[in-house]
Order: sequence, then structure tokens, then C-alpha cells
Amino acid sequence: MILEIDNLSAKELQPFLCTNENQLFHWNEPEQGIFIAESPKVIRRALDAGYKPISLLCERKYITGQAADIIARIGGLPVYTADSDLLTEITGFRLTQGVLCAMRRHEQKPAEELLSSAERIAVLEDIMNQTNVGAIFRSAAALGMDAVLLTLGCSDPLYRRSVRVSMGTVFQIPWAYLEQNSPDYIDFLKQNGFHTAAMALRNDTLSIDDAVLRSVPKLAVILGTEGEGLKEATIQACDDTVKIPMFHGVDSLNVAAASAVAFWELRKR
Repeated sequence: MILEIDNLSAKELQPFLCTNENQLFHWNEPEQGIFIAESPKVIRRALDAGYKPISLLCERKYITGQAADIIARIGGLPVYTADSDLLTEITGFRLTQGVLCAMRRHEQKPAEELLSSAERIAVLEDIMNQTNVGAIFRSAAALGMDAVLLTLGCSDPLYRRSVRVSMGTVFQIPWAYLEQNSPDYIDFLKQNGFHTAAMALRNDTLSIDDAVLRSVPKLAVILGTEGEGLKEATIQACDDTVKIPMFHGVDSLNVAAASAVAFWELRKR
């Protein structure tokens, strides 16, 4: 159902203007909240993963262009549209590739369910930067991780920027939040059969290409927040501490870049 608009005052259009991600998370309480997916590619991946659309906000030219297949897939749901310049004026920003989709969240799976079938997992401890979270998910999906677990101090993977940076891979790789805090979640991972490897800048470390790390049946790669890194208690609780060798006086990589190196090197052979 194509609906021409000249403003976003209608209640059903407010999610597209909302910059408070936490408000979107609680939008439908007591039911699951919502999130906003941007760009045709990301929206297609969300639909493929079973996320339910609510409505689209779309540049007029995309209706018969890049979003035509998406509109066909969502049936008779509302598709709000106007020209690009008007949408930019209405929203205050230019739409990324011309289309936004409001979608319902899935019920969160427990971490135990993901661990039962995984052999290589990424664990994010208190990573708040949405760009880093999205980039880590993209690397995890592309480079052989089976799942991503996050501490409660992490940014939500379904925040708009994280979804966009991940190119929709947050819908393709299983993920869940850990209920335990550091270092208790390390014990939880060990109880589920995982060898735990803390990525940290220390001298008493294994090299990332160590054969021990490649050979363990189940491995959890633990990554900490930009700047501060992992908590000392987390490092002490892990089975090993791992460092990526550096050259030319460089001491470290951005956590998103480091994750890509680690996932590739430590993937299941």
C-alpha cells in the first residue's frame, strides 16, 4: 500500500524519526520491540532471516527500482513515500540508499542454545561503539565464527548504525547476551566446553598462530572495548592470553580490525 506523505507527524511514522534506540527497544512492550533497517540489501537479509516488517519509508524512485522486490515481499503493508529532497527535509538526514524499514525484534535466544552447536565463537565484553560492534559482526560472519555472545555492557547489535555497518550480517550469524558479568561468564563458557582466549596487550601471551589455539575443538575469542581493553579479571580467568604481533612500532589495532585478524587465524580448520 503506497502512501504519499508531506510530513512525519503521524504516530505510525515516529519510529523513522526516533534517535533513541532504547525507546525503539521498548516500543511494543510488553511485546518485543522494534528496530530500523537501512538499505535494500540489509532489509532483504533481515527478511530472509525471518524478521517481520511493519512499514517502509522509501524514496519514490525506489518503489519501481531497488525496493520493488521488497515491496512485493511485504504484501499490503504501508510504504510511505516522497521525493528524496522532501524526505531529507522531513527526516533531517538523507536516507541511506533510499529506504528504511521498521521491523519487529525476535525473542532473544539464551546463550546456552547457541553454544550447544558452536565450535568457534566471538565474545564481546562491554564494547559500546556501534560501528565496532557492526564491523565485528561482519567479520565474524565472513570469517568462520559460529556465533557472537555479548556482555550486557555492549551496545545492541540491532541499533541502526551497527546493523548498517554490519551490512545486515547481524541477521545471518546467531548472537545472544551473556547473563553473567566478568569473570563469571568465563566460567560459564568453560562449563560449556570452550577454551577461552583473551585478546590482550600483554607480554605473557601466545602468538595468534600458535598451534594450540588452532587445535582446540571449541574456542571462544574474547574481545574488549576500544582503549581500555578487557578487564583484568577476565584476562586472569581465561585459559590463554593472545596477542597479534605488531611491526613498525605500532602497539595495537582497532578492536574491529583485530577481530578480523583473530577470526581468520583462529577459525576451525
